Amino acid sequence: MQNKNREQIHRIADILENEELIRDGKVYLGFEKLVQDMIYAFLSAMFPAFYGKDTHISRERNLEKANDLLTDALMFVLEDEAKVEENVKKLFDGLPEIYRIIKTDIQAAYEGDPAAKGFEEVILSYPAFKAICIYRIAHELYQMQIPLLPRVMTEYAHRITGIDIHPGATIGEYFFIDHGTGVVVGETTTIGHHVKLYQHVTLGAKSFAVQEDGTLVKGLKRHPDIGNHVVIYSGATILGGKTSIGDHCVIGGNVWLTSSLPAGETVTVRVEQS
Repeated sequence: MQNKNREQIHRIADILENEELIRDGKVYLGFEKLVQDMIYAFLSAMFPAFYGKDTHISRERNLEKANDLLTDALMFVLEDEAKVEENVKKLFDGLPEIYRIIKTDIQAAYEGDPAAKGFEEVILSYPAFKAICIYRIAHELYQMQIPLLPRVMTEYAHRITGIDIHPGATIGEYFFIDHGTGVVVGETTTIGHHVKLYQHVTLGAKSFAVQEDGTLVKGLKRHPDIGNHVVIYSGATILGGKTSIGDHCVIGGNVWLTSSLPAGETVTVRVEQS
């Protein structure tokens, strides 16, 4: 019986080898864990009183750790030491600005939620804080045209928070997602400053262009543009690359929108009385 099992295993192994989808020879063992460690190294560097294992470790040491882990992660996807070094430097040059913007997101959460008792509560307990932090760093890497890594970062955030923000989305300052569960922000979405989303909001694609062979066309604008000072309540769905929501609009709960709105509009679901 044991020998027969060995023969069967050998045969199945050959089948799987021949049917393997990715044949470029790259091995990604350990990459996910490395990316997660890198994320927490950046969080520890920016917020050492809240993240990390030891408050006696200096911010500079946390930055060195983040630098080393980012270097290792980039080696997985770039495999060129000169390009890796160049992109690590570029991200670290932008880190003070990323940190400044994240602080506006913390302020937006505190000011936008009457239940928030302080910045500490936002940093420690709000899932949106972690999702937006990870997105802010991933977005910079996406803008630098780094493959794979930004998406793995935001999908890790999606996994632990329930908030799905594609790293390609462009999001302004003072961004807040209240509650957060089930929020989806698509790749080509743009969001202005001082925007507030509630749970289960979708900023998605209306439809997909298809090539003659039936495959989807990549790289087109598919997701909506949201202006400044917009509030979108729970369950609202806004779709389409040509859909634009003007400044100071309010989108009510469970609204379904596939067309644009001028500035200052309020849209709600009409409930018919029987």
